Amino acid sequence: MQYWLFKSEPNTWGWADQIARGPKGEHWDGVRNFLANKNMKQMQLGDKGFFYHSVNEKRIMGTVEIIKTHYPDHTDPKGRFGMVDIQALETAAYHVTLAEIKAETRLADMVLVNNSRLSVQPVTAREWKLVCKMAGLDPERNKANVADNAKA
Repeated sequence: MQYWLFKSEPNTWGWADQIARGPKGEHWDGVRNFLANKNMKQMQLGDKGFFYHSVNEKRIMGTVEIIKTHYPDHTDPKGRFGMVDIQALETAAYHVTLAEIKAETRLADMVLVNNSRLSVQPVTAREWKLVCKMAGLDPERNKANVADNAKA
């Protein structure tokens, strides 16, 4: 099991949009960074990730699961980049901010702290558990709970 963080501008694609897709999930397209694309190529079915609102909010919104592995991105006319499909799992009880993550010394090495511009980034198992605890999320959740997500 690997863990990830997906950054999105909430006015482009937000947590409510992701939840609305339900079990069908949504493709994570438009990534045009080679390192972010490389990260997506490493993803396996069932891997988990944080859904993070960037720009003005800068906070963890909930968790997602990889439901389709890397395949060509239909929005890339040159065919160099790919995408994965993700499904919303759980809405955070508390939306942990970037400032709070940076203030937590045990997260000092987290990619989000050191390279906050990378749109798709790895998260260690230790970081996953700690941020889940901070956000009131179940780090072991394996099945989406649409009822929980509807409360977001």
